[in-house]
Amino acid sequence: MTTPVLVLNGPNLGRLGIREPDVYGTATLADLAEACRAAGRGLGLDVAVRQTDDEAELIRWVHEAADTRTPVVLNPGAFTHYSYALRDALAMRTAPLIEVHLSNPAAREAFRHTSVVAGVADGTVAGFGLLSYQLALQAIAALAGSPPAAQAPAAAQAPAAAQAPAAPQAPERAQ
Repeated sequence: MTTPVLVLNGPNLGRLGIREPDVYGTATLADLAEACRAAGRGLGLDVAVRQTDDEAELIRWVHEAADTRTPVVLNPGAFTHYSYALRDALAMRTAPLIEVHLSNPAAREAFRHTSVVAGVADGTVAGFGLLSYQLALQAIAALAGSPPAAQAPAAAQAPAAAQAPAAPQAPERAQ
């Protein structure tokens, strides 16, 4: 049995491949969707990918996920930085939620440094291009308790460089 997951994409992500390829890469939304479905298959997830430029539609999808207890991977696009309506809808979630970004918002313009949705997500994966989505799906599989037999094979695991570094140790104080 597979776990259903919604991969939701906000404004302008339908323009992937032609929108600022130096920032977002040359992969299209269709490429992203296929990569997500393939990663999901390896993780025991039934991935449905959706994209909208309409805030109300995105909120309806979030409500649907909350009502059906469906885990969500969400790239809110520009809604990340100002949509309190989306943030409030996400706060009603009933299953794991991972915020995802192709680029690293913290390394970009100052207005992109704040995410109003991060505080209601289980975590955020950003800056790894399409790999961000694959890492987010791995997190969803772990959080949703995907059956061990459905876990990704070693080849699909994140490369060591993409894994979180160990927490720095506090320096010892001189007595």
